[in-house]
Amino acid sequence: MDRSTEAEFEAYFRARRDAVRRTAYLLCGDWHRADDHAQAAFVALHRHWRRIRDRDALDGWMRRTLVRSVIDESRRPWRRERFTDVVEEASVAPATDGVATRHVLVDGLRSVPPRQRAVLVLRYLEGLDVAGTAAALGCSEGTVKSQTSHGLDALRAALGDSLDDLRPTG
Repeated sequence: MDRSTEAEFEAYFRARRDAVRRTAYLLCGDWHRADDHAQAAFVALHRHWRRIRDRDALDGWMRRTLVRSVIDESRRPWRRERFTDVVEEASVAPATDGVATRHVLVDGLRSVPPRQRAVLVLRYLEGLDVAGTAAALGCSEGTVKSQTSHGLDALRAALGDSLDDLRPTG
């Protein structure tokens, strides 16, 4: 890469690295793995930087790469959860402040299947609409809607009474 192209990539990286890392964390629920996924996405972007003509589409390209990375990793056998007979007691702090609410929400997101988790993060935490989420995931809008519904049901079941505002109204 020439210096101007490298500087352009560096500027994009500096502007978006924290947001990409935060999204990765919300997708996988672990800061160390989030760093790995964000790094892998930026490495892939750097590798393709000269071929990407539409610079306005970079955020979408990064989201899609990040989501694929997290979902692909969740399919690897060594990443699957192992069940034990010993259950650790988890104390849930009351969800009165933002930190406790985030902690409870992230814990609940960990129990949602990866594809549904990706839809929930992109729709509600990244603020994408159905069409944008479908484009980021490379699926139909109907799939996004059904995955959203199933994901919210799974999240509600995981959270129980922890967050009343996620319960359906009516």
